Amino acid sequence: MPELAWDPIIKSLIGDRTQKPRAAGVTMVIDTGVGLGLLRDTLELAAHCIDHWKFGFGTSVFLTKQALQQKLALLEEHDILTFPGGTLLEVALVERHCRDYMKHAKTLGFGAVEISDGTIPMPAFRRKNIIHCALDAGLVPITEVGKKDPRQQPTAAEIAEQALEDLEHGARWVVVEGRESGRAVGIYGEHGQVIDEAVTTICQTLGTAADRLVWEAPLKDQQAYLIRRYGTNVGLGNIHPDQLLAVEALRCRLRFDTLHTVTDELVRSGAWDPKVVEPKPGEATISLIADKTNPPKAGWDASARKGENTDVFIK
Repeated sequence: MPELAWDPIIKSLIGDRTQKPRAAGVTMVIDTGVGLGLLRDTLELAAHCIDHWKFGFGTSVFLTKQALQQKLALLEEHDILTFPGGTLLEVALVERHCRDYMKHAKTLGFGAVEISDGTIPMPAFRRKNIIHCALDAGLVPITEVGKKDPRQQPTAAEIAEQALEDLEHGARWVVVEGRESGRAVGIYGEHGQVIDEAVTTICQTLGTAADRLVWEAPLKDQQAYLIRRYGTNVGLGNIHPDQLLAVEALRCRLRFDTLHTVTDELVRSGAWDPKVVEPKPGEATISLIADKTNPPKAGWDASARKGENTDVFIK
């Protein structure tokens, strides 16, 4: 982790944010056409915020081999896991055996593949075999659960059961379908609102394995909801490169959408009085994060901790 510009002032505030390589709280970028120059700039600013980099749907097909491999090499230098979008695999499955696809992805320099059935039907045995096919090729299998067609949406229980099966069969991460629009798919209603009951069902079914979910959440309100409910280190995906620092600020309570719930509770509980001046050296101060010895995980449900204030403490 590089030294950040404001470390002397806010290092304790962002202390509960896990660092790379992360076991939970990954951020997955969706790349629909980032040039090499912009990629370099993005990595210079925010490589420490990026865990996964997805070349959306079939966009990597239109890059020259040289351009794609330059991008992949640069991302690998910054310990970022790369993979083509699952739609490309679905096309490959229709046209040829998956082993050809896996071998070529590995040769190009990808570190992972996304395995999905967002458009095509896929029997359970075939899905399991494809996960093993990726492992045999030396690639990290990342599966995606859910359908892209708003008219063919699985239930939350079905999404959860599929995610558990994928993890049991060897998937490293499971992406919850949200598309680039964040509307009328997965856990989202037609206007992009989060369906609370769906999220609850999925997380209760997965338990601690919810740490290995990456929720596609392209809209700010969706990101804020998931962070408020499941903490700083919830997995978020389909983040556009120009929104990386904004999302990290949301995670660390450096934007209104996640800060106000903490400050409102501080005022309500009396832990902070806005009329009181700064404490003198040695006096107790207020921290905006949970106890660092037991930070909340992605599978943690704030609604289940009735009467507890886990976002703030006096140190």
